[in-house]
Amino acid sequence: MSSANLTCVELVELVTEYLDGALTPDERDRFERHLAACSGCTAYVEQFRETIRLVGVLREQDVSPEARVALLAEFADWKRSSASRTWASRRSSTG
Repeated sequence: MSSANLTCVELVELVTEYLDGALTPDERDRFERHLAACSGCTAYVEQFRETIRLVGVLREQDVSPEARVALLAEFADWKRSSASRTWASRRSSTG
């Protein structure tokens, strides 16, 4: 990862790795520098932490079949949307 400033979109994509302690020292430094300067992302990370705290450990058998289908559909939509944004961003930066 470059030493350039992290964007809000990049931070959102890295938040789970950050909270899991899976970022490299350089990535973590960039992440935390962004948080220090961006109140919106700081709030986002805090909301993420609070969600994890409230949900705790959710086992697959705790989720109803209907909720599982709905969650999987939401994740698939999010992934398609994220991939489209990434593709469009790469295309605009090369064109």
